[in-house]
Amino acid sequence: MMRIFSPAKINLFLHITGVRTDGYHDLQSVFRALDFGDYLEIEPTDGDQLVTLLGADHLTSSLDDNLIVKAAHALAKIHPERTTPITIALDKHIPTGAGLGGGSSNCAATLIALNELWQLGLSTKELIDIGASLGADVPFFIFAHAHRSDAIATGVGEILSPIALPSRVYLLLMPDAHLATAHFFKHAKLSKDSPLMDGLESKQAGFERSLIAPFHNCFEAIAAEDSPSVKDALDYLHSLPSQSTPRMTGTGSAVFLPLSTEDLDHATRWQQGAPCRAIICHSLYGTQG
Repeated sequence: MMRIFSPAKINLFLHITGVRTDGYHDLQSVFRALDFGDYLEIEPTDGDQLVTLLGADHLTSSLDDNLIVKAAHALAKIHPERTTPITIALDKHIPTGAGLGGGSSNCAATLIALNELWQLGLSTKELIDIGASLGADVPFFIFAHAHRSDAIATGVGEILSPIALPSRVYLLLMPDAHLATAHFFKHAKLSKDSPLMDGLESKQAGFERSLIAPFHNCFEAIAAEDSPSVKDALDYLHSLPSQSTPRMTGTGSAVFLPLSTEDLDHATRWQQGAPCRAIICHSLYGTQG
């Protein structure tokens, strides 16, 4: 049996830099993987069904719509002669509709694990190309696993380059609100013309612990306006006596506060006082000091 960790991600900032002719949006962001996430247990099985997925009945209307199943079938189309039936048990901890990339991470973990289990020999680039056809955030998780690194993302999220960030502890709040990404991309108040920024490695002071203009999450004000629970979570983090900047990840609903060394003494109390589910987690990758 293979047991695979499937991490959550946060966006340290998120800008839309334009709308493409195909209707998709170009973005710029720094993605960061966390040590908080789901687990997939994969083992060979008997029978005619390629994938038996356990623990995911509540996530989609049909298991065939789950990205784990889609990932397995995408690989099977490339090398049908090498695939064998499998059972995948999902141990789910990342909430859906939270901007933490749970479904995309599960998809990436499946691609990575089955590439190994079925001995397909696909390269990281090939896996990223397959992942990009399944979900916008999938390439990041494949990239992060291969490079053991966080990433700068552009394009629709598929153009990735590594970025060395300091290790960081986060207070992560997960309001009980499932926010629909498609709705926010069509929102009249959404800013879609942020300039593409270069030299991000040297501009970390503007987005790593603090969030200083022009860095921002273009969806945050919209989500806080539409969802009282997101607003409450952000207001709570802003009320804490920290010098770091609270912010939302992705299109929400999760929000987080990067913790300084001084903040760590108060983190447990801040977690206990949160208005919703809250955890203390760490960056999965990062430089010490």
